[in-house]
Parts: sequence; C-alpha cells; structure tokens
Amino acid sequence: MLSALQKVFNIPELRAKIYFTLLMLVVCRIGGFIPVPGINGEIALSYFRQATGGSQNLFQMVDIFSGGAFSQMTVIALGVVPYISASIIMQLVTALWPELQREMRENQEQGKRKLNRYTRTLTIALAFLQSAMYARYALQMNLARPGIITGELLEIKAFGLPILFYMIFIFTMTTGTVFLMWLGEQITERGIGNGMSLIISLGIVSSLPTAMGMILQQLNLDSQQPGQMNFSSVLVLIAVFIAVTLATILIIQGHKRIPLQYARRVVGRREVQGGTSYIPLKVNYAGVIPVIFASSLLLFPATLGGFIGKGNIIGEITSWLTPGTTLYITFYVLLIIFFTYFWTATQFRPDQIASDMKKNGAFIPGVRQGKPTQDYLESTMNRITLLGAILLALIAILPTMIGRFLGVPQTISYFFGGTALLILVGVVLDTMKQVESHLLMKRYDGFMKRGRVRGRE
Repeated sequence: MLSALQKVFNIPELRAKIYFTLLMLVVCRIGGFIPVPGINGEIALSYFRQATGGSQNLFQMVDIFSGGAFSQMTVIALGVVPYISASIIMQLVTALWPELQREMRENQEQGKRKLNRYTRTLTIALAFLQSAMYARYALQMNLARPGIITGELLEIKAFGLPILFYMIFIFTMTTGTVFLMWLGEQITERGIGNGMSLIISLGIVSSLPTAMGMILQQLNLDSQQPGQMNFSSVLVLIAVFIAVTLATILIIQGHKRIPLQYARRVVGRREVQGGTSYIPLKVNYAGVIPVIFASSLLLFPATLGGFIGKGNIIGEITSWLTPGTTLYITFYVLLIIFFTYFWTATQFRPDQIASDMKKNGAFIPGVRQGKPTQDYLESTMNRITLLGAILLALIAILPTMIGRFLGVPQTISYFFGGTALLILVGVVLDTMKQVESHLLMKRYDGFMKRGRVRGRE
C-alpha cells in the first residue's frame, strides 16, 4: 500500500489533482463553521439537539448530509441538496424532452452545456425556496429560544415581516449553495473524483465523530449504572458495518460476463480470424446515484412539511414521510428501484453496443446480430438491474432495521449501514478507479494490484 501511495505522488499531474481536491474540500469545511450574519450558531445548535433528542428526525438526517452545518445555520447549511434535486428534475425532463435527447445524441458537448445551464438555474431557484422556508423556521426557533437571531435584524419590517432578516438569510444561504456547486464542478474538472459526491461524503465523514461520541455516551463508561447500550450491541454494529461494506463493494463492482465471438478481429495492424471476449454487464450499473437521488427527493417534501409545521394539511401529509416510518421506508425502496432502472435506461445503450459489435464482426453465441442482440442485451440488463436494485434498497434501509431491533439511536445506526455507508463506499471506489486509471496511463501497476474485486457471473 505504501509503495502504491508513493507511485501516486510520483506523478506530478496526479499529485496536483489530489492537492487541488483536498484544498477545495478544506474550503468546504471552513464554510461549515461560518454562520449566517446575525445568527448565533451555538444557541441554534443547542436548540437543535434539544429538539431532536437523538430520535429519528428529518432535520437530523439533513444535518448529517451537511456535516453539521444545518444545525448551526451556517452559510452552506443547505449543502448540495438543491443541486441534486435540480439534477433529478433535469434528468426526468430530459427523458421526456425529445428535442433535448436528439441534441444530446447529435452534439453531445453542446447538449451537455445546455443541460448544465438549466441545472444551475434550477439549483438557484430551489436554493432560494429552501432558504426562504428555513428562514421561516428560524423565526419559529427564535420564538422558542430567544437569542438565535440578533434583535437588530428583526426591527426592520415590511408588510409585517422582518424583511432585512429574510434578505440576509436567503441570499447568504443561496450564495453558499451556489459556491458549493461551483467547488464541486471545479473538483470534477480539475481534481480527482466526482466533486458533488465528494462534498456529500465529506459532510457524512465530518459527522462521524458525533456518532462515536454518542456511542461512548450510550455505554455510560463513567458510571457504575448500565448504559442504554452495551458492548454486545457495539459488536453487532461493528459486524454489520463490515458485512455491509463488503456487500456494497460486491454489488458495485460485480458484473455478469456476456461471452463474445469474433468472425474477424483487428489486433494492432493485423487482421486475425476468430477470437473470444466478453461484455461486462454491471449488477449495479447506476452505482450509488439511486440512493442519493431517492434520499434527496424524499428530503424535499419532508423538509417542507417540517418547516411549515403540523397545523395544516401539507404538514400533516408530509409528517407521514418522517424517516423511520413505514410509509417513508416504502417510498424509499420504490424510489431506489425506480432510479436504478431510470439511470440504467438513460446511460446503458444496447443499440449502440449491438451496432458496434456488428461493425467489428462480433456476435453473442446463439444470438443473431442487430436487433436480436439489442433485445438480448436489454432483457439481460433488466434482470440484472432488478437484482442490483433490490440489494441496494435492502442495504439502504438496514440502519432503520438495526435501530428498531437494537434500540440504537438513528444518529448512531445511520453510520453502520444504509445511505451514508453506500455513498462513502461508492465514492471511495469511484475515486480509486480514477486514481488507478492515471497510474495505468503512466505504465504503473494499478493502485489496488492485489485487492481488486473480481466481477462475479
């Protein structure tokens, strides 16, 4: 491992990308400690902890995604959730917009720029809306715990509303989200790994010490009295963590090999008759994207209801989507399966694969070239995707099952399976693949020379 790390830093280009990525992530964390002007972050955090009380709570889940920035009302409290929500909407719009689909096929670069422009605009709109709801919720918090908002901001009013507070709060948080979006794009273009995924992972990892502290608190080691948790529960959590990590790696890396035969094959400058190969069809073609999309999509209406309150129809309906409820788990599983199929359908192109196979004189044994090959690949991928989607959904809901069975708070069980672990493992694997590709281009051995997970049939 040490020799592999040495090889990584021996490549100037790769070393510069890693340093740039780390620098941008440090900037992200700094933003998590800068409160909105006029907000007392310490009082807000104290109120937030008292309100959640360690139970399954929507805002607790949002706070984990933002790395604690949400509870302290910092400039990046919304995180990249608005951007992810905008990406989901634009992916759905693209699937229903034939003109944009045609432009993406004919001129992929121009179509991608147009899609990014629409996504950024929608991100700003969603961030503006969510920050406005959060500002309203902050006013309610200030009534329950005076001192969260500076009194001077509440004095200037228009139409009975503290207009100065709303303007500062909304524009600051919207700017913070736009800044995070820009940082994520810079990491993707100039750094290593996917910028948005790394920012989400950074928020999850930064909340890990809080979970460890809660475990020690639950064990009650400073007293002779038994704590709410015991060492057997901790051992079960560790065993689940290891098992889920291994299962996640196998699901993300596993693939089914479709055998190929060649009537003729060009190797170098020579044309060789015959030959065999295979097409690797991933069990989970979409990676952790369905989990991120499903979580973000469920967070938006539930957050809306949490801000509005329970004294109206919207609040009552959205309260049913509180994390941990049966309805929330059901929708969560269905959305993961849906987005797994949706992402696979938009990214996997069996028609293009079949066309390339025909041009290269390749065929699947027992299947004719052209449309039959396309249908065969599509049906095979659908069956594999169903298995991958179900396994992905089971891992995602595992923390809730653990919390109910062991009586462990959601803040603790959240890190030992489910969304957080799926995102972390997926992002680490994706980043390591990019590092390994740089190493292979420079004629080095792969980063994971011996530990590479082999695909399974």
